[in-house]
Amino acid sequence: MNYDDKLSEVVKAVPPSAIRKFFDLASEMKEVISLSIGEPDFVTPWSIREAGINSLIDGYTHYSPNAGYQKSKAAITDYVKRRYGASYDPSGECLITVGGSEGLDLAARALINPGDEVIIVEPCFVAYKAAVMFAHGVPVVVSTRQEDDFKLLPEDLENAITDKTKMIIMGFPSNPTGAVMTMEDLKGIRDVLQRHPDIIVVSDELYCELNYIDDKPSSLIKFEELRDRVIMINGFSKSYAMTGFRIGYAVGPRELIAPMTKIHQYCIMSAPSTSQFAVIEAANNGDDQIKLMRDEYNHRRRVVLNGFKEAGLTCFTPYGAFYAFPSIKGLGVNSEQFCERFLMEKSVAIVPGNAFGVSGEGHVRISYAASMDDIKKAMERLAEFTEQLRKEKANA
Repeated sequence: MNYDDKLSEVVKAVPPSAIRKFFDLASEMKEVISLSIGEPDFVTPWSIREAGINSLIDGYTHYSPNAGYQKSKAAITDYVKRRYGASYDPSGECLITVGGSEGLDLAARALINPGDEVIIVEPCFVAYKAAVMFAHGVPVVVSTRQEDDFKLLPEDLENAITDKTKMIIMGFPSNPTGAVMTMEDLKGIRDVLQRHPDIIVVSDELYCELNYIDDKPSSLIKFEELRDRVIMINGFSKSYAMTGFRIGYAVGPRELIAPMTKIHQYCIMSAPSTSQFAVIEAANNGDDQIKLMRDEYNHRRRVVLNGFKEAGLTCFTPYGAFYAFPSIKGLGVNSEQFCERFLMEKSVAIVPGNAFGVSGEGHVRISYAASMDDIKKAMERLAEFTEQLRKEKANA
């Protein structure tokens, strides 16, 4: 049988994740330092794990309501009110999902019709374009640039909007760049959106608590005038070191959350009950643990930035998430060649910038969600490797 003829043309058109490509390569090698995956090296705080364990002891081993337990949704909306100052009704404006990625997929499938244009702010998480394509939408890329600190500029957004634009997908703090949009930055985006009142915004804020310049998250949901058309996708994987719990959420107007819930109930049924009880503890009492992890990430961030200086690489200062996105332009190799050789010759796994969109070419993503010892060793090897590349270029 020719299986290729049986596959969806859309599925065939979506490339596999380049992040996983380098992770898989590294997993087959010995003694590799991996700075390639956005996986916190912390163990989930004990009180959160204990809450999940206690739910099992208490017999919560069954399906939850489709949108999630009411007490879990209430903990999430209370957290959003406390941290963002935005109010949502847990009964209809909050959906608990299997990680933030499911929320993104649900928003795309619930709202996009074939031919709808969806603006994607790049460089970005690899799932954005795939989600649009799987929903038969048309991705329209708006590139951010290093000279603008990888922030979305209002004029760039305005220029990308057409009469076919249905949605904008943006993620700040950014994976892969570490860029942060302040509330002052977002005012310009708000002004553009007010000129186009029918456009929906899907705002991926999974790294909202990993912000090294503002005490509270910045977000479009803080603008009351945009409340009726912003869906915030968020979760607990990164900030709370809960990747294995596979738990996230979406908040937004009930008119948009309801169709997302409809798809969710047919495809997933409900998020894991154990994880939903862990979320109650995380949302209600996790602030101190977040601060401890954030402070450690901030320390590592400074070590990484200093390592780039030692290696002669330029990098804008990332103020969010746990990624840095240095430029490797001028070294005589492209992003993928740089990463392949760095892995094979120095046993350090990182990710090429073009994995996050064409505007990421000339950069590489380095995750500092790793031990300090591994980070320091990787930075030493980076300096050796870049010196080697410069010598090769000079002798070419």
